[in-house]
Amino acid sequence: MISKYGRNWIAAPLSHIARGLGATGISPNALTIIGFILTACVAIVLATGNLLLGGVLLIFAALFDTLDGALARYAGKLSVFGAFLDSVMDRYSESVTFIGLTYYYLQRPDGALPVILLVCTLAGSLIVSYARAKAESVQIECKEGFFQRTERIVVLIIGLITGWMLPVLWILAIFTNLTALQRVYEVYRKTHR
Repeated sequence: MISKYGRNWIAAPLSHIARGLGATGISPNALTIIGFILTACVAIVLATGNLLLGGVLLIFAALFDTLDGALARYAGKLSVFGAFLDSVMDRYSESVTFIGLTYYYLQRPDGALPVILLVCTLAGSLIVSYARAKAESVQIECKEGFFQRTERIVVLIIGLITGWMLPVLWILAIFTNLTALQRVYEVYRKTHR
């Protein structure tokens, strides 16, 4: 939902930033790698237990992560490899974020439940992406899902900034996996018309 409507909301500011980045000569693929490195640094902050700071930095990293596509469109450098690299780095970015949080909760005596919820969320997020990729490999479009990556990041940031991490982890674990099942159902529906 946020993925669908939020993209239109930030399109204009992104195009202005992309114009400035285009003047520097940096490539969209370089931005993709830099975005991952920024997210990995945020994951280290989260692993140390600085959740509020990590939440604030994750806002910046998430916004930066949208610039590679904006630059590619502005500079006319859209490519199959660029889209592939962006997708792979998105999976790595989300994974390192959850791994950083998992490390933090492993150090806490009350961390067992959060760790289980984080592992469930990570598994679900990978299946959401895999379901789309597998569907598209057999020529079935599968973009449905009410809790995609953007929604997961926004909800996680809310939890990190407000300190309501346990409710947020429950939301992430449940709705990420429901989205994976939603995609399975959509493929079933499209193949059994």
